[in-house]
Parts: sequence; structure tokens; C-alpha cells
Amino acid sequence: MLLSFILVTCEDYDLKRSNPLENSTSTVTDIDGNVYKTIKIGTQTWMVENLKTTRYRNGTAITNVTDSTVWSNLTTGAYCDYNNTPGNSTTYGRLYNWYAVSNSNNIAPTGWLVPTDKDWKNLEMYLGMTQQQADATGWARGIDEGNKLKESGNSHWANPSAGTNSSGFTALPGGYRDYDGSFDYVGYNGYWWSSSEYNAANAWFRSMNNQIASAYRGYDNKRSTVSVFAV
Repeated sequence: MLLSFILVTCEDYDLKRSNPLENSTSTVTDIDGNVYKTIKIGTQTWMVENLKTTRYRNGTAITNVTDSTVWSNLTTGAYCDYNNTPGNSTTYGRLYNWYAVSNSNNIAPTGWLVPTDKDWKNLEMYLGMTQQQADATGWARGIDEGNKLKESGNSHWANPSAGTNSSGFTALPGGYRDYDGSFDYVGYNGYWWSSSEYNAANAWFRSMNNQIASAYRGYDNKRSTVSVFAV
């Protein structure tokens, strides 16, 4: 299963739940010159577009791997376009394995980070989850936090979706590339890495689905490839 990346700014988190959408929108620019919209949700500031960079923050290139056999054996940072079609990244951003997320050269723009598992939990609790629900795994967490995070309508999400985007997060279904090199689920699922390891082979991620209201928490093989947000 693959993930997407989102980044957040580092600060203490106020978990108050009144006024979940605090419209403090701005932009951030990555090393490649891509400009992303951002939004403040509670005391966290998130990118609301999936990362598209082909270089780490210091200018070092991230390897673009198209061959499935090569991809399945990677233990270093890499990215790809969904179905190896660059046009897909215009809408959905690029897909990255976890080794790109954890690279010391930093994949996020200056001043930003790939969110930790705790960052994701703080966002979910701000939107209504209890600590116990946020700590759980699978889909049976909270009630409708996934719908609050998903882009509204069906321009990108397949029916039924039911996304409200009441948080302003605007999550898109960018699909994933499995660690065997195969692509799947664009339009149906969005996946996003966290920077937190589960164990030596796996890392924590989040997912949202077009037919499910909640947000999924789980871990996957670091060779899998998903979207990335920054905070």
C-alpha cells in the first residue's frame, strides 16, 4: 500500500475543537519552484497540495525510477509519477517511497517537515477524534474525519466520496505504487506517509477512501510509494 506526503510547521498543538477551519491561507515554494497553498487548522499549518518536488531541499536530485523491477528492490530515496505519466503529477503530485521522506537532505521545503504520526493524530483530534480513537489502527477510528479532510465533490474523487472538506485540507486520491512496482487506486484512495517508523521495514501512514468517512491509520513497507504533505 502506498502513501502520499503532507508537511506541517513545527509548533505546540492546541487541540481545541471550536471553529475547525481557521482560514489563514498562504503559500510555500519548494526547491523546484512549485508553489503550494497552505492552510492553518488549529495551531498547525499544512500544505493543502501533494508534494511535486524532484529535488531535496539542498538541491540534490531525487531519483526518478520507472522500471518496476528496479523499484521493487530500492532501499534509497526515489519518486515516480502515477503510471509513469508526468501529467498525473500536475493534479495529484508525485509519489515517493519512505526512503525519500527520511533522507537527511530533507524532502520538504525550507521551514517545513513531513508530518510525524503524532502530527497526524493532533490534526485528527482537532477535527473530533478522541486520543483513544487517534491511537487506533484501521478504518474504525472516529466518525467522519476522513470526509472533513477530503476535497468536496467528485472532480477527482470517484462516487460516492461524500467529502466535505470542512477542514480546508483538500486531500486528493492520488493512488499509490506498491513495492512490487504496480500502480493502483487513483481516484479511489489517497495515501500519505508520516515520517515515523513502525519498525525497520515499515512506517506509519494515513489513507482516505471514496466510500469511507473515516481516516485510516496503519503502517506499510518503506518501499511503497505514496503522496506526501508537509507541515
